[in-house]
Amino acid sequence: VQLVESGGGLVQPGGSLRLSCVASGFTFGINGMSWVRQAPGKQREGVASIEDNGGTTYADSVEGRFTISKDNAKNNLYLQMSSLKPEDTSMYYCAGAPLVHSPLEPYEYNYWGQGTQVTVS
Repeated sequence: VQLVESGGGLVQPGGSLRLSCVASGFTFGINGMSWVRQAPGKQREGVASIEDNGGTTYADSVEGRFTISKDNAKNNLYLQMSSLKPEDTSMYYCAGAPLVHSPLEPYEYNYWGQGTQVTVS
C-alpha cells in the first residue's frame, strides 16, 4: 500500500486548507485511516480518523475545525481544516491500517505517507 499526501502550504491564522491523500496498491486491506501530525520536537498526534463504515473520531484540539472524509471510489482521503491556528503548524501524515482499536493512536497504523507540511503564520 502506498499513500501520497498533498495540499499543505503556508496559511494565515484563521485560514483554511484541504489536505488530500491518494492510496494505491492493496487498498482492500485498509479499513481504518487517519491524519496524524508531528511538529518538530514533539510526538506524533492523531488528529482525525475514519473507519470503513464512515465513523469518525477527532482530537479535542481540532474538534469543530477539522473534517475528515473519504472517497472510496477514488481511494482518496481528505482533511478539511478551517480556523487554523499557529499551533496547527506540523507535518501532516496520512496513515492506514487493516484493523484499528484506538483510532487516534499513531501506533495502530501500518501504512504511512511521506507527509505534507502545514504552516500557519
